[in-house]
Amino acid sequence: MKLRRRDFFTFLGSAAAATTSVRGFAEQSELVEPVHRVANAASVAPKQMMHPLDRALEMARDGLETCREDIKDYTAILVKRERVGNSLGGHEYMFAKVRNRKVQNGKIVQPLSVYLSFLKPSSIKGREVIYVENQNDGNIVAHEGGFKGRFLPTVSVPPDGMLAMRGQRYPMTEIGVENLIVKLIERGEQARQMPGVTCEFRKNARVKDRTCTVLHVTQPLKTPNAEFHQAQVFMDDAVNVPIRYVAYDWPRQAGGPLEVLEEYTYLDLKVNVGLTDADFNPYNPAYNFYSK
Repeated sequence: MKLRRRDFFTFLGSAAAATTSVRGFAEQSELVEPVHRVANAASVAPKQMMHPLDRALEMARDGLETCREDIKDYTAILVKRERVGNSLGGHEYMFAKVRNRKVQNGKIVQPLSVYLSFLKPSSIKGREVIYVENQNDGNIVAHEGGFKGRFLPTVSVPPDGMLAMRGQRYPMTEIGVENLIVKLIERGEQARQMPGVTCEFRKNARVKDRTCTVLHVTQPLKTPNAEFHQAQVFMDDAVNVPIRYVAYDWPRQAGGPLEVLEEYTYLDLKVNVGLTDADFNPYNPAYNFYSK
């Protein structure tokens, strides 16, 4: 029976990734933030000369420099949850391989490359997706897993097209830790212009077995340009990059619970593992994109 492409599955379009083993990845209980209120950070300059976000932005820029200069590739278990429209999806777990974009003399010498293998829930287990910048006409290559994967073909679709973006906040071209840092800097600079913004810090927080510094940002006023009410960024102290980000919307009524807008966690991050072109080739015999 011939199947129409619009009957195909929803693709991942957003976020970030990195780990060589799926063993022991965290359950949802391990993703609960250790704090929602954290201690004020010590000032490194006179209070009247600093904005509360200055230290956070400095940390993010340092992380971006680390990512661009010192990290060639990485693996991880990416745990993703997003609100699209009025609907908050469940946690999705996927094993990710990522090679960072590298630029020399204005020329891309290593394109952003991403491979995702979905682990759970069972409805998406076995799905695989590959994206390599400037290859395959800019499209992603993907196939469904599970029972559907026995009948649905491997497809090539635009990352920002209707099929790929269904149920997603961002296209797959924006995935990865480096893209996450860039987005955090953009949002931090935007929040810096808003009145009443606060930024608090906490040392020695944990994301599974990693020690982190937590940045907790609050925008009290809901303005047209404000993208979140509260956000938490977990900076891995050892690697100096964010491995967890969660943003909350304003409560629907005063004193009500905060609702998650988006949440991305990178578990078991391993950097500079030596990924090759074969890791991003859909014809790799270890993958299941095409019938054998």
